[in-house]
Amino acid sequence: MTVGDMGAETRQDRFERGSRVLGAVDGEAGEKVIGSLADISPELGHQVVAWGFGEIYSRPGLAPRDRQLVTLGMLTALGGCEPQLEVHVNAALNVGLKPTEIVEALLHSAVYCGFPKALNATFVAKKVFGERGLLPVEAEGAASPA
Repeated sequence: MTVGDMGAETRQDRFERGSRVLGAVDGEAGEKVIGSLADISPELGHQVVAWGFGEIYSRPGLAPRDRQLVTLGMLTALGGCEPQLEVHVNAALNVGLKPTEIVEALLHSAVYCGFPKALNATFVAKKVFGERGLLPVEAEGAASPA
């Protein structure tokens, strides 16, 4: 099915496709986010799944790892999104990004977002890496400390 054919889809079709993509990308962490909305805004949870994952994340134009790099950069730039950043650092690992690539993307963000936001994002990544037994992260091509 192409994006242009999605008009004939039902709300449930988009939700089911989004659920599959959410599971593949975010795994249990994504499901917990959606579940946490059940008693306050189930419609927001539905839209995150149906639209965010069923419509946007399922598009063929970017590979899942590239979508996660964009997402990490955007959440870092926004700041104040540390809970969502935690989910997406996990998602980045789930779709094949290496810890060194995530660290490099967050370092790169310092140029555009500033050091405070890059530091906050890096500490979120450190938490996730620690939980997944991925510390220490071995730097690739890093300059020697002065």
